[in-house]
Amino acid sequence: MQTSLTEDYARVAESAYRIRRFALRMGEVQGQGYVGQALGYADVLATAYCHAMNFRADDPEWEGRDRFLLSHGHYAIAFYAALIEARIIPEDELETYGSDDSRLPMSGMATYTPGMEMSGGSLGQGLPIAVGMALGLRLKGNPAFVYNSMSDGELDEGSTWEAAMGAAHHGLSNLICLVDINNQQADGPSTKVMGFEPLADKWASFGWHVQRVDGNDLAAVIAAFDTARRLTEARPRVILFDTLMGKGVPFLETREKNHFIRVDPPEWQQAIDILDQAQGAAR
Repeated sequence: MQTSLTEDYARVAESAYRIRRFALRMGEVQGQGYVGQALGYADVLATAYCHAMNFRADDPEWEGRDRFLLSHGHYAIAFYAALIEARIIPEDELETYGSDDSRLPMSGMATYTPGMEMSGGSLGQGLPIAVGMALGLRLKGNPAFVYNSMSDGELDEGSTWEAAMGAAHHGLSNLICLVDINNQQADGPSTKVMGFEPLADKWASFGWHVQRVDGNDLAAVIAAFDTARRLTEARPRVILFDTLMGKGVPFLETREKNHFIRVDPPEWQQAIDILDQAQGAAR
């Protein structure tokens, strides 16, 4: 049964809310984590897993699946929240986040987690791997898409741009790169560590189809995914998402440094309450 655009938007919005909530609950388990990224990127992940991608929750290695590569492995807490929302991982496992023998380590590792396609974290490796996967799928006649999710900090890496050239050279229309631009990395604001603007022009000059949208405007995010999937041009696609770290929790949004968040114990529940109140008002 097909759904209307309004119904689909409402469903994805509900998923984005739950992804944010799952991430906060995991953060509370350890008392810290890359929660700011999870809150900021939740709309992108909800759109990927609850609107755009083809996969089977009960068979994460199904050959026909779209591949989602988490190049920025420190976003694992956000990714696990999306996998829980997609029912690939049971919700009760979030209580094991970052613990010994957990399938949810603090940095993404493919050997531990169902649905994790690569062990990310050494930034700049995701796009080269995605290029190889996309080439392999095309050679096999597999129509699946490869999504490479990466951060603006990875724009500092030479391997990213080498892979970008290779993807355009091979006309990889089955490759969609998702770039989270939150202007924050471990050493400070991304644009001050290594200036990367004009970013859209750079990607276009490498031969990619480029879209740049507000990554916290859910309607714009959904439209960008739809455009990227429907293009008929024989070239790779990139969507640049401008996001706000800590989105949805004002006292985290306004932190000067929120690359890695530690808060006082009562504040985790306070953050969840803020999300719940906002979602209740929106329903």
